[in-house]
Amino acid sequence: MKSRILTILIGLVVPLTGIVVLFPFWNRVEPFVMGFPFNYFWLFLWLFITSGCLYIAFKLDPLNEEEDW
Repeated sequence: MKSRILTILIGLVVPLTGIVVLFPFWNRVEPFVMGFPFNYFWLFLWLFITSGCLYIAFKLDPLNEEEDW
């Protein structure tokens, strides 16, 4: 059986760490970034980072072989 640990780490643990675990570090209003409070900017940024992490995890997943499609 092929290991999917790297896929789970990239697709789940990285976004979860960035949004939930690092909450005490990014929970502040100032500075303003592009007109948004830092709190909102951080969450908007992680929307795109999470999409990228899921794409990378999908491509690295050993169970997603090209011949399976």
